Amino acid sequence: SGIVLVAINPYEQLPIYEQDVIYAYSGQNMGDMDPHIFAVAEEAYKQMARDEKNQSIIVSGESGAGKTVSAKYAMRFFATVGGSAGETNIEAKVLASSPIMEAIGNAKTTRNDNSSRFGKYIQIGFDKRYHIIGANMRTYLLEKSRVVFQAEDERNYHIFYQLCASSSLPEFKDLGLSK
Repeated sequence: SGIVLVAINPYEQLPIYEQDVIYAYSGQNMGDMDPHIFAVAEEAYKQMARDEKNQSIIVSGESGAGKTVSAKYAMRFFATVGGSAGETNIEAKVLASSPIMEAIGNAKTTRNDNSSRFGKYIQIGFDKRYHIIGANMRTYLLEKSRVVFQAEDERNYHIFYQLCASSSLPEFKDLGLSK
């Protein structure tokens, strides 16, 4: 294991993820500045360029901890320092979840009204100049137990409620849904 960063989701936007902060961390050595997701991303980016080896950043935490947001910030950092932020908007392309994907994989929990109930593996490809050239996102470990059981004050996957709310529409008639 390498560097470990513990981040806390403040549940509000803070001015510590702006473009100028990305540039402040770019090119810095780990430990020269305050702990930050940009410091972790910079270290991975530098090691990838220096050693020409794949790097991994593992973002872990419980529901509502801000894992997806941290991944977005890391990708924004890579897109900015790699000179591809304006060209491809890779962050938006990689993390754009279609409404269908979110409905099938997200549910209301006691800590988050729209909590993803599956993991994400995001693989970002770089060219020889270390610009992002593509990305791939895979989902895994869908929480199957939620289909038959939900804890008190939690809900099943959004899709079940959306289907029931649409049960009166003609295109859903053959599904045999009821209220």
